[in-house]
Amino acid sequence: MNEIAIGKRRWRWLLLSLAVVIADQLSKAYVAHHLSEFEVRSVLPILDVTLMHNTGAAFSFLASASGWQRWFFIGLAGIVCIALAFWLCRLRVEARGLLAFALSLVLGGALGNVIDRIRLGSVVDFIHFHWQLAYFPAFNIADSAITVGAGCLLLDALFDARRKP
Repeated sequence: MNEIAIGKRRWRWLLLSLAVVIADQLSKAYVAHHLSEFEVRSVLPILDVTLMHNTGAAFSFLASASGWQRWFFIGLAGIVCIALAFWLCRLRVEARGLLAFALSLVLGGALGNVIDRIRLGSVVDFIHFHWQLAYFPAFNIADSAITVGAGCLLLDALFDARRKP
C-alpha cells in the first residue's frame, strides 16, 4: 500500500475525532441555550437533561480547589491530546482498526472537554442518569466518547495479548 493511501486512512480517524468534538460542542451549546444552570428536563424515568458546569475532573474531583485545577487539566489534556494524535498518526491503521477507533474517540472527547475548560473555565455536563433516589454524576458526549474509547482500548489490549504467543 502506498503512502498516500495510508495517509488517507489516518485522516479518516482524525475526522472521527473532529466529529466527536463537533457533536460534543453542538450538544453543549444547545443545552446551554435552552436550560439554565441546574434546570432539570426529564427525558425518561431514569434520564434527565440538567445543565451543570464542572470545574473539576471526573466525578467533580478537585472541583472545590481554588482555580489552579483549570490550568492543570488544560495542560494535562493538551499533553494527552498531542500524545494521542502522534500515536494515531504513527499507527499502522490497517492492522489496528480497533486501536485507531479507540484513540480517535479518546482524542475527540479530550479535545471537546479542553475546549470547554479554555472557553468557560469548566466543562459543561448535562446527561444525568438516576435510579429512584440514586443519582449518577452528570456527563456529556465527550465523556461518553472517552469511556467508549477506553473500553475499546481494553478490548484491543485483550485481543493483542491473545494474538501474541
